[in-house]
Amino acid sequence: MSSGESDDRVFKALAAPVRRALLDALKDRPQTTGELCARFPALDRCTVMQHLKVLEGADLVIVRREGRERWNHLNPLPIKTIHDRWIGPYAARAVELLDRLKSDLEG
Repeated sequence: MSSGESDDRVFKALAAPVRRALLDALKDRPQTTGELCARFPALDRCTVMQHLKVLEGADLVIVRREGRERWNHLNPLPIKTIHDRWIGPYAARAVELLDRLKSDLEG
């Protein structure tokens, strides 16, 4: 898969608020699918699984099976890749512009 296709999958996965909430839930520790379903009582198990499948397809979640349990682990590396490629350079440029504006205003 090309870098562009990978980025597209990450952006698509992050576009849904529910999937971002699932990632937030996994930020501190891995959780079983059952635990995640309990954290999102408004969603049925099938819906949670569908969202986890999208996150897994974007490599944002790594799944490990232990017996009958399915453990979901956050993989922050794709988010870091997006940050390094898109957010960091744009933020640096914005800081440069603000610094220049400040200097111009201070004379």
